[in-house]
Amino acid sequence: MALNALLMCREQQSLKMLATALDEFEIEQEICSSAHETIELITQGRYSALVLDFDLPSAALVARMARITPSRRRPVIFAMIGASTAIAGTFQAGANFVLYKPLVFEQLVRSFRAGRGFMQPDRRQSSRQKLEALVYLQFGIAALPAMVLDLNEQGMSLQVPEPLPPVQSVPFRFVLPGSSSMVEGTGDVIWADDCGRMGMLFSQLAPASRKQLQNWLGKRRSKKRSSTRTAAPAERTHRTQSASH
Repeated sequence: MALNALLMCREQQSLKMLATALDEFEIEQEICSSAHETIELITQGRYSALVLDFDLPSAALVARMARITPSRRRPVIFAMIGASTAIAGTFQAGANFVLYKPLVFEQLVRSFRAGRGFMQPDRRQSSRQKLEALVYLQFGIAALPAMVLDLNEQGMSLQVPEPLPPVQSVPFRFVLPGSSSMVEGTGDVIWADDCGRMGMLFSQLAPASRKQLQNWLGKRRSKKRSSTRTAAPAERTHRTQSASH
């Protein structure tokens, strides 16, 4: 099935940039300028993605309506926000990803690439490693502890204990489990849910941190493949023994 997106936006420059970024992923687009028209379309049709300019009236209402559509038709919601819009409010309304205005093409591409994974889960570019590790998110002089839930070379998902302040980029640091290797960098918060889970794409990683992360992930993947190969003969033996009885 072809992917499609419904855009509720009136800014021509933003629409041009959104169209260019969506074209990168062959996602068809339809444009609306009013909340009333957008609500009618999402309740009657099926859209892979919904991009909402939260500077427009009733954008939060549109997001909430999209969240209560049947799961088979529920779009991935991207919220465009300006400096005066609280990021927590967009997530509470139902947004999955945040796009910061003025829009930057590279940020759009990263966000749509991550969002496409939710539209088509089987097309993730790299497998995520599930784990539990303590991470510290830096806000000025304050460090907020959180838990890493899964991780790959592009980003990680986290469980946070409290709503995040309205910022675009967040410095972080954590130690890779089973090692003394510290990973430090900066990430963009691109999605969140009502349970305190959030996703972050790495926008900057120190060269040493990137190398340590790649090595750690490579060892985890090798260990997993070895465990799978070891388990397979044992499983066949068990089935043979069961059949003989």
